[in-house]
Amino acid sequence: MLIDQPGYVTEKIILLGRRESCVYLLKGRNEYALLGGGMVSIVPDVLKQIGTFQIDEAKIRRMIVLHSHFDHCGIIPFFKKRWPWATVTASARTAEMLSSPKIIQSIAFLNEMLLARSGLEKTAGEMGLDFTGIAVEAVVAGGDRLPCDDLTLEIIDVPGHSSCSVAVYVQAQKALFASDAGGIPAGDWIFTAANSNFDQYQESLRKMAGYAVDVYLAEHYGALAGSDARDFLRRSMDFAAQTRALLEASYARTGNVKESSTEVTDLFMQKIPGNLLPKEIIALVVGQMFNYIAKKASHPTASGL
Repeated sequence: MLIDQPGYVTEKIILLGRRESCVYLLKGRNEYALLGGGMVSIVPDVLKQIGTFQIDEAKIRRMIVLHSHFDHCGIIPFFKKRWPWATVTASARTAEMLSSPKIIQSIAFLNEMLLARSGLEKTAGEMGLDFTGIAVEAVVAGGDRLPCDDLTLEIIDVPGHSSCSVAVYVQAQKALFASDAGGIPAGDWIFTAANSNFDQYQESLRKMAGYAVDVYLAEHYGALAGSDARDFLRRSMDFAAQTRALLEASYARTGNVKESSTEVTDLFMQKIPGNLLPKEIIALVVGQMFNYIAKKASHPTASGL
C-alpha cells in the first residue's frame, strides 16, 4: 500500500510535507523525532500540519538529517529556530558538508530557485527561510542507537546515493527510513539514485534488505506499507542491477559520458509516470552515475572512487 498524502502511516509515524517532499514525525510516548529535512518549500505545509494533527511541538526533541542534499535539509534551519531544544543529528560527513561555505552557497542558491518556482519568494522573506548552514549537534554512525522515549532508532551507514547517507531503523515498528539511499519510488518503476558510488549503493541496498521491514519511508513520493514495503528493497536491487547494465552498455558503445547521459536521461524521462521528477534532476543524477561508470571502466580493480 502506498501512502503519499500527509497523515498517519502507523499509530507512531506521521507523514508531513508534500508528496514530492516527505518528512516524518516519529512519536515516542512523551518524546518525538523528526526524520528527514525536506525541501524548504514545504515549511508552510508542515506548519499547517502541526496544527491539523495537533502535534505537541515541545515533545520534538530531535531532528535527523539522513543526507546533506538540498532537498533533504531545507526545513531544518527554520525549525531549529522554532525548536531550539531539538538536537540536530546527522553523520559526520553530513556535518562536514553542511558547514562547508561552498556547499552552503550551493544549497542557498538551489533553495532560492525552488522558492521562486513555487511562488514563495515573499513568504520566504517574511518567514526567514534563508540558508546559512546547519550546525549538526549530535554526530552518529552505523550501529549507534538513539532513544526516542519508548522507541529505539538504529543508525545504518548507507553510502552510495551520497557519501554522507544514513538510514534509520525502528524495530518496534519494523520501519525503515531510507531517504534516497534505497532508490526513489516512481509508480511501478524505481529510480536508481547511485549518485556517489554505484558499488556502495548496491551494497547499501543489500544491507538494508537484511532488515525486517513492514513500513518503508521514502522522502520522495511517500511511504509503503505491508507487502509493498517488504518487497521494495528487493525490487530496488533488481532495478539497480538493470540500470547499471544499461549504463555500462551505453558507455561501452559511445565512450562518451555526455552523449550517454543525454541518451539515458531521455529514456528515463519516458519511464517516470506523470513527470514526477524534473528533467534537470534526472540529468544530474544520470551524469553522476555515468562519471562513476567511466572511472570504473578506466580503473576496473578500484574498490571506490
